[in-house]
Amino acid sequence: MNKDDKTSVFALGGLGEIGKNMYCIEHKDEILIIDAGVMFPEDDELGIDYVIQDVTYLKENQDKIKALIITHGHEDHIGGITFLENSVKIPIIYASQIAADLIIKKLVDKNMPTDNIRVYNEDTKIDFKYMNVEFIRTTHSIPDSYAIVIHTPNGTIVHTGDYKFDMTPIGPVADIHKMAKIGDEGVKLLLGESTNALIPGFSASESAVDEALGDIFVREQTSRIILATFASNIYRIKHIVETCRENNRKIVTFGRSMENAKEIAIKDKLIEDATIFIDANQAKNYKKNEICILCTGSQGEPLAALSRIANGTHKQVTLMPDDVIIFSSNPIPGNRSSVDRVINKLYLKGVKVYTNETNESLHTSGHGKQLELEWMLRLIKPEYFMPIHGEYRMLKKHIDLAEQCGIPKDHSFLCGLGDVVVMDKNGCHLDGHVQAATVYVDGSRVGDVGSQVLKDRQLMSKDGILVTILNINPKTHQLLIKPNITTRGFILVNENQQLIHEIENKTSEIVNKQLEKKYNSTDLKNQIILELNMFINQKTGRRPMILPVIMEVNN
Repeated sequence: MNKDDKTSVFALGGLGEIGKNMYCIEHKDEILIIDAGVMFPEDDELGIDYVIQDVTYLKENQDKIKALIITHGHEDHIGGITFLENSVKIPIIYASQIAADLIIKKLVDKNMPTDNIRVYNEDTKIDFKYMNVEFIRTTHSIPDSYAIVIHTPNGTIVHTGDYKFDMTPIGPVADIHKMAKIGDEGVKLLLGESTNALIPGFSASESAVDEALGDIFVREQTSRIILATFASNIYRIKHIVETCRENNRKIVTFGRSMENAKEIAIKDKLIEDATIFIDANQAKNYKKNEICILCTGSQGEPLAALSRIANGTHKQVTLMPDDVIIFSSNPIPGNRSSVDRVINKLYLKGVKVYTNETNESLHTSGHGKQLELEWMLRLIKPEYFMPIHGEYRMLKKHIDLAEQCGIPKDHSFLCGLGDVVVMDKNGCHLDGHVQAATVYVDGSRVGDVGSQVLKDRQLMSKDGILVTILNINPKTHQLLIKPNITTRGFILVNENQQLIHEIENKTSEIVNKQLEKKYNSTDLKNQIILELNMFINQKTGRRPMILPVIMEVNN
């Protein structure tokens, strides 16, 4: 991609979407990759486990890859690392402590090596042949979050990572002084996250959430409390531990990701006293108001602990009428209906439920709102701006905010995946495109499922499938017996015998008419699909997927 002394910047994920973040900086024979996340499937992406990046360009330029640098430990930034390492060789992964711990767990689970991981902190500086990197501490909902500063021969690039400005955080305050210093030294291009670019104002402090949770613990001191939150929000977990200690409660954790988060927080001394945690068997020795159950499932995931508790299928937790359930989270876009289903089931069980809608301080975003995005722009003072990490409406709004902060509109780039921003001594401009697309992961299969397969799955999920089995003599061009009709998800055969009989007769009519011509199995199948589709739609108003199966029988 690179020519002469130019520096190229492009995204393989994270533009026009929330998730699968991956950004690349290339200069001559060096490529630095920033983040390798996954995106979780939408409701209509049936059977899909993860959505990841198309890394064809990285495969073709394998020898240029020098490092993968991770901003923080959320799944949309580290969840794709195992897939990436199965596709290309990453010499070194640089990650902060919490992110490194989470990545190691992922790699160990997949029996993949971990000896290429290096831990950085705010004082680390990394020198490559042409580029060098340093880090700025930021505030986010997971500890050890950083902005990345890349010094290139054509100027400095700052990637903000995910951030907010919180003056009373649970962890360290963002290093605003270092941001201002880097800005004063001169920044050519800012890559700024845009998640909350549409929301005016300033995000609430994490300390406000702490206060709200503490109030509920005091108010509900006679009940057992079941609390669901993001396992990755380790600062929230840290505060829950402190709140439980103040209210003489022990904690039982459920959910693999919650267990992992707890272990990492204890290992890295974010939680200093591990004796507050007990297992489910020990909980029997305590009164109900001495227990807090901390679990996964705040997004309504069907297999998560809270969903199984709500369904009455959890092996170790049975709801009691005076239980108190707290959702310390907001539904991620696309998860609203799943969360509502779980909440409705909990209400049917007669328990009390607190959500962020009933109490506005039970969750706060880890992403800055408009005033915080403007503050970052003012601190960094970039010459050029490329919004990242967001849907296009968010990216566009972020460009509007940048213009209000003095960055000319023609110095901002509303890019799509694969669009290349080129930096040289004269400035920045769009020039070229690299291959970038969406890759679906279905079980152990990566990239085998395309858009047409998803359309077929959507069709089958909506109107079902109808199979016509035909016995045909290819020599005599005869239909030997009447068609056998089988359906799944379309109609109940036993209750619709008349319709099945009509479909059989219509299929026989289509086949016999077609067999009068020169016999061709492909043409016959296409004709059956065409005519049966119209016939069934007229009869039922539905369009099941039609699969003709031809058995050729030579008498």
